[in-house]
Amino acid sequence: MPVITTIEDLRVLAQKRVPRMFYDYADTGSWTGSTYRANEADFDKILLRQRVAVNIDNRSTRSSMIGQEVAMPVAIAPTGLTGMQHADGEILAARAAKKFGIPFTLSTMSICSIEDVSAGTGGHPFWFQLYVMRDRDFIERLIERAKAARCSALVLTLDLQIIGQRHKDIKNGLSAPPKPTLANMINLMTKPRWCLGMAGTKRRQFGNIVGHVKGVADMSSLSEWTASQFDPRLTWDDVEWVKKRWGGKLILKGIQDVEDAKIAVQTGADAIIVSNHGGRQLDGAPSSIAALPDIVDAVGHQIEVHMDGGVRSGQHVLKAVALGAKGTYIGRSMLYGLGAMGQEGVEKVLSIIHKELDLTMAFCGKTDIRQVDRGILLPGHDRA
Repeated sequence: MPVITTIEDLRVLAQKRVPRMFYDYADTGSWTGSTYRANEADFDKILLRQRVAVNIDNRSTRSSMIGQEVAMPVAIAPTGLTGMQHADGEILAARAAKKFGIPFTLSTMSICSIEDVSAGTGGHPFWFQLYVMRDRDFIERLIERAKAARCSALVLTLDLQIIGQRHKDIKNGLSAPPKPTLANMINLMTKPRWCLGMAGTKRRQFGNIVGHVKGVADMSSLSEWTASQFDPRLTWDDVEWVKKRWGGKLILKGIQDVEDAKIAVQTGADAIIVSNHGGRQLDGAPSSIAALPDIVDAVGHQIEVHMDGGVRSGQHVLKAVALGAKGTYIGRSMLYGLGAMGQEGVEKVLSIIHKELDLTMAFCGKTDIRQVDRGILLPGHDRA
């Protein structure tokens, strides 16, 4: 086993162990991938101020997100097909988050169901991400299932009314489980650990959907259903519809524009996530870290602003917090750890990010994450 010291180490290991179609699903963006690449690269444009001769003993990264205490201002982002990176992936990632003391967010398009994750974590509260689909009866039942599982927040994604052009997914014939084509079978023969894990679980389809929607009982009907169900008619009125039926903490994901952020405030949501869907929707949109400061300046005094996209280190978390984010989300970083080493890999991701966050905060002369502001950034290099 190689020595793991960075998220990149885990990415390399995941690429070796996860079947090509699922690794590519996690590790690519839409169209040319320019926004996908910018999400991470733009963090490097922001420079930190090193301070010395400051008492940096007794440091704390503890904070809160929408009123929930967290060990650091990081949550696990909702990612589809997580259970295809590793058998029972959503359950394992949720357990790692629970152990570390940060929120886990389950995707509507997960392999393990809401009920699976709740049972697998001993009923520990987690967050649930919702897509608005044409079948509103199904959405209402999904919300009720999230309530029954004691989900403590609903993350409503607004930027997937239609799906971006994801070339590798099309070329790989992405499906869950993978179709038994010659190319897939050859690739699977090189991933014995993954195959062994999948042989030991019954969770290989979209658990929140199969068995919960009339007429959806296998992959062929499921594929047809999902292709027709994402609702391009989604408007702000639908946010109000969801909010009334949910009745709890609500986070709106997919905000990239100041005007949209202002509208989001008027919905009464508890937080917004500055996000471009990991560069998987509108290619050519700004990176999340580039969009963050203007949105914080416009609405940060009215609503909690979070961000996701490109967070691969604790330094990235610190820079986002310095620019006003009250929380950050890790999607791909978590998937790399999960694909590489299962729950142990996700725990390793969280420990790496925490250590990097703690050390960098100290080098910047701060001992409490709640003290961090733009003053730790080098003037002239304080935004992407």
